[in-house]
Amino acid sequence: MTGPVVAALGGGHGLAATLTALRHVTDQVTAIVTVADDGGSSGRLRDEFGVLPPGDLRMALAALCSESEWGQTWRDVLQHRFAGDGPLGGHALGNLLIVALWELHDDPVAGLDLVARLLQAQGRVLPMAAVPLTIEADVTGLDPTDPDAVQVVSGQAQVAVTPGAVGAVRLVPPDPPAYPESVAAIRSADWVVLGPGSWFTSVMPHLLVPELCEALEVTRARRLLVLNLDPGTGETAGFSAGRHLDTFVTVAPHLRLDAVLADPAVVDDEPALAAQCARLGAALLVTPVGRPDRPGEHDPLRFAAALRDIVVTPRPAR
Repeated sequence: MTGPVVAALGGGHGLAATLTALRHVTDQVTAIVTVADDGGSSGRLRDEFGVLPPGDLRMALAALCSESEWGQTWRDVLQHRFAGDGPLGGHALGNLLIVALWELHDDPVAGLDLVARLLQAQGRVLPMAAVPLTIEADVTGLDPTDPDAVQVVSGQAQVAVTPGAVGAVRLVPPDPPAYPESVAAIRSADWVVLGPGSWFTSVMPHLLVPELCEALEVTRARRLLVLNLDPGTGETAGFSAGRHLDTFVTVAPHLRLDAVLADPAVVDDEPALAAQCARLGAALLVTPVGRPDRPGEHDPLRFAAALRDIVVTPRPAR
């Protein structure tokens, strides 16, 4: 297979869904993955060894694995999670493998490339920043006696489940360095895909890394934003599709888009949303990409068909 060169930005299950779909469209994919996870196995390894959290990187590698028996077998090994309450309980084997390779190689990217070779991965996986990050959010509505009071919620795991309304988000440390390979992948792509995924903890953090945001602004690539299937839960409770775009503009006011993909289930006023997309330079494409039998979950083939219609097209001159 050949196809357009695509850089996909995000983390967790949202990015995995995008990568699974993109594998049906092109074999030239680079995943650029958030490194702010501080919960579960990733959080434990991050705290103990001072490494980048490996979990989202592992999920991206697994999503890109070969369809061969070899690739599928090693994907299952990578995703295997130990049971029990002992020292290994809750750890995914792939997380341990990645951290072991990082201890053997000075460059984390080299370790990830080795895992990709093991999986016969159809693409490459890179971290979005060269240091582990912490997400901080200004949240209102946590104090029942003072709903307008702003409290700081720290950590990806806590921000993702906060019952309050998330306002400004930021990274600690601020202005973190990006890997040169990640910047180069964005600059040299034909298409950059952002989302879907947890809005403030998987998608927006990429825009808070200065080198990545600058690369997104100046890249020759066209830019696609994929909205979530269920936009108003968790950290974005009560958000409409339009409000997601409002926060996008707030975080990256100079970043233009070329297309926005949304499932009909999340579009309550298509003309208004289309006008909002147009102000960002983008065309709105409303296409079913979810599984009819499992609300909130992407259908890999529907999602792949939608992505193919968008990214496998003659490239207009700019």
